[in-house]
Amino acid sequence: MTDPQATSSVPPRTSAPTPSIADPGPLGLGAFAMTTFVLSCFNSNIVHNEALESVVLPLALFYGGLAQLLAGMWEFRKNNTFGALAFTSFGSFWLSFAAYVKFVAPKLPADGAHEATGLFLLAWTIFTVYMTVVATRISVVVLAVFTALSLTFLLLTIGALGQHLSVTHAGGWVGLVTAAFAWYGSFAGVANATWKDRSLPTWPLS
Repeated sequence: MTDPQATSSVPPRTSAPTPSIADPGPLGLGAFAMTTFVLSCFNSNIVHNEALESVVLPLALFYGGLAQLLAGMWEFRKNNTFGALAFTSFGSFWLSFAAYVKFVAPKLPADGAHEATGLFLLAWTIFTVYMTVVATRISVVVLAVFTALSLTFLLLTIGALGQHLSVTHAGGWVGLVTAAFAWYGSFAGVANATWKDRSLPTWPLS
């Protein structure tokens, strides 16, 4: 016969505690900012030598692409739907951009390549615009990044489809602003986490 006292002394079984992880946001924003900055230097025509543009590809593959993709996976772990979708998607954007530039664009017919590029950019414009709508409930910094990025994609799309070089250059300049906003968000995130305070504001909207 079982001793009731012995049974009652057994502690109840509990689930294992969930380990916390560092905030992947600063990594994702930093990866996005740097890759956007370098590409925008060419799109804005600050760097005139197009032969140097291939310097973007390693960044697009490993920092803007792989590192941002990993940040998105960690955002899933933190139950952050917006961050998971944003970082995973834009990490995939940079990976697909690198593949497009390296393997697809050189094989496209010269008279129609701009249409393929424009369609590629248009699809990302649509995605970025609806993410901008969602960002209105997150923070001023995130909203600034997505607003500037939406305008960047829109200008680059118009420039590609209409073969308007001046519009593409304008998109490059707005891209530099986008990179600056994203770098600030990355800096604020890592500084506030490291200093254990909120010295650098991000102005939450919710």
